[in-house]
Formats: sequence, C-alpha cells, structure tokens
Amino acid sequence: MTMTHAARLPAKLLAWYDRHRRTLPWRAMPGKRTPPYLVWLSEIMLQQTTVATVGDYFHRFVKRWPTVEALAAAPLDDILSAWAGLGYYARARNLHACARTVIERHGGQFPDSEADLLALPGIGRYTAAAIRAIAFDQPASAVDGNVERVIARLYAIETPLPDAKAEIHARAAELVPQQRAGDYAQAMMDLGATVCTPRSPSCVICPLMDGCEARRRGIAEELPRRAPKAEKPTRRGVAFVLSRKDGAVLLRKRPPRGLLGGMDEIPSSDWREGELLMAEALKQAPVPANWKMLDGGVRHTFTHFHLELAVAHAIATTAGLAKLAPGSAWCTIDQLDERALPTVMRKVIAHAMSR
Repeated sequence: MTMTHAARLPAKLLAWYDRHRRTLPWRAMPGKRTPPYLVWLSEIMLQQTTVATVGDYFHRFVKRWPTVEALAAAPLDDILSAWAGLGYYARARNLHACARTVIERHGGQFPDSEADLLALPGIGRYTAAAIRAIAFDQPASAVDGNVERVIARLYAIETPLPDAKAEIHARAAELVPQQRAGDYAQAMMDLGATVCTPRSPSCVICPLMDGCEARRRGIAEELPRRAPKAEKPTRRGVAFVLSRKDGAVLLRKRPPRGLLGGMDEIPSSDWREGELLMAEALKQAPVPANWKMLDGGVRHTFTHFHLELAVAHAIATTAGLAKLAPGSAWCTIDQLDERALPTVMRKVIAHAMSR
C-alpha cells in the first residue's frame, strides 16, 4: 500500500462506518461514547465467543449488575452461574476480580491509561486498547482477530500467524487517526466481521479495496496464513451421576484455580490421556453405590484437549449418603439453571436423564 492510500484509509473507513455500522447491545448511538464499564464487560464476553452468542448474556448481566459496583459486590458463584455456557470460565473469575480492583484502587472509575488498565485482572493488550479507544476516544490500536485479518490483507503480510503479529500490530498502529479513534476501532472490527470475512471476502464492496495489496495480488482469501496447529490430545474419564429418589443429583465444587475453577460439577474420575482404565476409574466414585455404566458417553472440546466421559449412574443409598465428601451438595433438576455448571457437565446430566 502506498503512503497516499494509507493516509486516506481512516477517512474512507469512517465514512463507510457512518453508513453501515452494526447495531450492537453495547454500542453507543452515533456521536456518543459507550461507558467504560460496558466496553469492558462486552470485550471480556466477546473473547473466544461470537457476537450472536454474547448478546443475551450481555443484556442479562447489565440488567442484574448495571454498574461495576454492583458486579464487584456480587458473590462469585452468582457470576459463574450467570456466565455458564459462555465457556473459558477464567474470564468470569477475572471479571469479578477486576470489578473489585476497580472499586478498591480506582474508586469505581475505570482508568484510561494503558499501564493502569493492563494492571487490572483479565485485561490484556487488546482489551486495554479497546477501552481506551471506544470509551475514552484515545488513539489506541485495538487489534483483535478481525483487525488482524484486515491488516494482513491490506499489506499482503504472508508471514504465518502467530509470527506475523508484530508486523500486523505495527502496521495497524500507524493507521489509527487522532480524531474519532473509538469509531475507527469499531469500524475496523465491523469491516472484518461483515466484509473482510475469513472466507469469500466481499472485496467489491470494501471501502478499502483500492489500497488492498492482497486484493491486487489475488490472494486475499489466503490471508492471514497460519502455522499448522498441533493436534489436540484426548483425555478420558468417568462421570458419576448420583441421584436421590426425588431426582436430585449430587454436585461438587471444583478447586478455585485451574480449568473450570470454582464451578460446580458432576463428580468424575481424573481426566487422563490414553485408554480409559475402567476398574481404576470406578475406584474414584464419590460414594459406594451400585454404579451402572450407561450406553454412549459425552464428548466435549476445550481449548487444549478433547474430553471423552463415560457416564455411570447410581441411586443414593443410606450408606452412601453418610459418606458424602465436603463440598458436595444436592441439587434438584429445577434448580440446575441456577448453578454454575459448565456446558460439559450439563451434557453429562442430559445424557444420564435420557437413559
């Protein structure tokens, strides 16, 4: 891209945005700024999650906790429960920790400096830039996956990701205008989401097509290139669905740190790679009972591995009830929606109930 094209890009993009901007639950009306709390909340929710999925969660969170003060005062279990289904539950724990830190260190006001934002739990380089640009209209370069794709194509950056990130970030920062930085950041996101899409980009209606080097070379759809991903391992275990005669099921609390930290779960054996050793796994049942292995099982994919769970079911006996471990609790079926149950555990319960 020539210097002339680069200089004209922000104005072209903003003119396009003024006509085609998306209407999103967290986006302010034209000429207005979105409050920092709403920018932060939406950006944390949007990490690794689609806009279509986040909308309803965002509405529920804001209705229940309309301010950072309200969110900071909420019990973590309530936040985890409301987050259930969004995945990547460390985000929910960091959400709570960040809200409390904003109250304790910043008097309930989100800071507008990069250093102060990066010091908050769960806020990284992109989220800090998005808050600074969208909430405070500072000329910060917010580069998410959509923006990476736009920049890689504009400059025909053929170095595979993640090695290309440094060049992409540098190029993106050069283009940020001093005026309307928040609108520009959102315009780049919208362009990547609606026009410069991963497959079959709509180059003929793109406001930046005249300066796009990848379009000129005919390689837009090939970019950004990505290094081959390592194959995900598969871990296996047994989930133990223990129920009472009234239909309530036994749940236990996971450790506060680590995968699904602080969430409720159906008790299970260790999740290990390799063949499932059933006899060994059954020794980890939560109580002595007449465990029956159910047909089929549950498969779920996490960021770094696949999980396959065989499902065992038993009815609690008087002897078994006397041996419940600390942290265990009974939950009736109609109360499950109120618990902080990750998706994989909801799959396990659904599987057990269908047998």
